[in-house]
Amino acid sequence: MYIRVLPPDGAIQITVPYGSNEETIRMFAVSRISWIKKQKKNFENQARQTKRQYVTGESYYVWGKRYRLDVQYSNIRNEVRILGGKLILRVRKESTPAQRENVLNEWYREQLKQAIPGVLEKCERIVGIRCAEWQVKNMRTKWGTCNIEKRRIWLNLQLAKKTPECLAYVITHELVHLLERKHNDQFKQYMDQFFPNWRAVKEALNQQMLDYMEE
Repeated sequence: MYIRVLPPDGAIQITVPYGSNEETIRMFAVSRISWIKKQKKNFENQARQTKRQYVTGESYYVWGKRYRLDVQYSNIRNEVRILGGKLILRVRKESTPAQRENVLNEWYREQLKQAIPGVLEKCERIVGIRCAEWQVKNMRTKWGTCNIEKRRIWLNLQLAKKTPECLAYVITHELVHLLERKHNDQFKQYMDQFFPNWRAVKEALNQQMLDYMEE
């Protein structure tokens, strides 16, 4: 049995052997209650962005760097680009916050897709194993996930907002799951071998600014 407290909002996931009875699971959870509370408190104390309106003056992060949003109006095409310390968002004047969010998220998705192949290739060489496929998805509670049977890795598009080493850490983490399914001592030994400072990067990732999420 093992317990995970998942970023970014502290959801609890308990993995148990098939056929475990409820009392055994309950006692296992109770035995880890202090650790669970500590982990959830860490998530609760993380700084979060305020709810976005996607207007000029708001702050956005790209690869860990903070930019001031500058909304400009255009009837030609939607566009996002970085200019100095500004993140330029060109949209139609009548666009809604939801539409502007979609434009920006698609831009983040492309930034991440451009970065992944080079980082993945390097991590695969280090770990000595290759994934069959990778995809990008906007996930609420996980930075990455791995389908071990299909050898498919999913990466959270929010990683495009985090510092670059966070992407390398998450990719390595998911590749190691192809060697070891569980987060046990063997898994940690692999991480120590392939990504020696993974604990520091993991902590840094979980301390970085989180997006606003509706309750």
